[in-house]
Amino acid sequence: MAEQDWVSARFAEHQDRLRAMAYRMLGSPGEAEDAVQEAWLRVSRADASAVENPGGWLTTIVARVCLNMLEARRSRPEVPAGIQPPEPARPGGHRAGPEDEALLADSVGVALLVVLDTLTPAERLAFVLHDVFDVPFDEIAAILDRTPPAARQLASRARRRVQGASAAGTTDVPRRQRVVAAFLAASRGGDLGALLALLAPDATLHADLAAVRMGASAEARGAEAVAGFFAGRAAAARLALVDGIPAAVWAPAGRPQVVFSFTIAAGKIAGIGLIADPDLLGELDIVFLSSADLTSSAPEDG
Repeated sequence: MAEQDWVSARFAEHQDRLRAMAYRMLGSPGEAEDAVQEAWLRVSRADASAVENPGGWLTTIVARVCLNMLEARRSRPEVPAGIQPPEPARPGGHRAGPEDEALLADSVGVALLVVLDTLTPAERLAFVLHDVFDVPFDEIAAILDRTPPAARQLASRARRRVQGASAAGTTDVPRRQRVVAAFLAASRGGDLGALLALLAPDATLHADLAAVRMGASAEARGAEAVAGFFAGRAAAARLALVDGIPAAVWAPAGRPQVVFSFTIAAGKIAGIGLIADPDLLGELDIVFLSSADLTSSAPEDG
């Protein structure tokens, strides 16, 4: 078998796993597809004559592509839509079907995506590769150009934040609902002081690529920056439960276009994620709450 045929066969064999890995690292099915396509371009041009572990080799290439994308996301305030190049052909002509999308969405709830967005690129990569895909720390260290103990520490730090957010997200739904309702009221009224009172000092905002293309900032850090972005901007957002967790949804004509997901710790909003990727929105369970629910969720005195 010619080398190019061997490379194509190995890539086709592993591409579902590579796509799932890219999705968990990037949080967007569209960006995951872009990462896998870029990885295929690199693979197709590479010298594979000395490759002994195709799975590990391909994992390294996709991980480095994702790491570059995460670092570019943090350093670039806005990403213009631009003109997208035609999609390059992939081995076997595989297209993601319903079963693939279900696999990608498995265990990646909206709240987890927001928590992952608060991690540094290195923390996110170390956590996803080790805790989700069982990649050894020595391989992760080589991808990150760190020592294995440093890679282990990155994953451990990320794991603590994910576990803490997961535990908080499933408890005290009424209190979380009141916080989100108060945020919506302050945002609608442009009340900067009320927004600052609801946000943790180091609060963050992260928007996916689709939301950025709709005019959102890709990232904001610090309560003042986050409050400044949202003051007066949530006039049409509605209180909702997204995957059972209090959130807000902008849904013109009843069709969800943007989900506002909140990470709440100690009664303060620590992170807000804007999710507009249509593929991801289609996987979310969204239940809108009535105006009575919004009223009953007003903050309690004291």
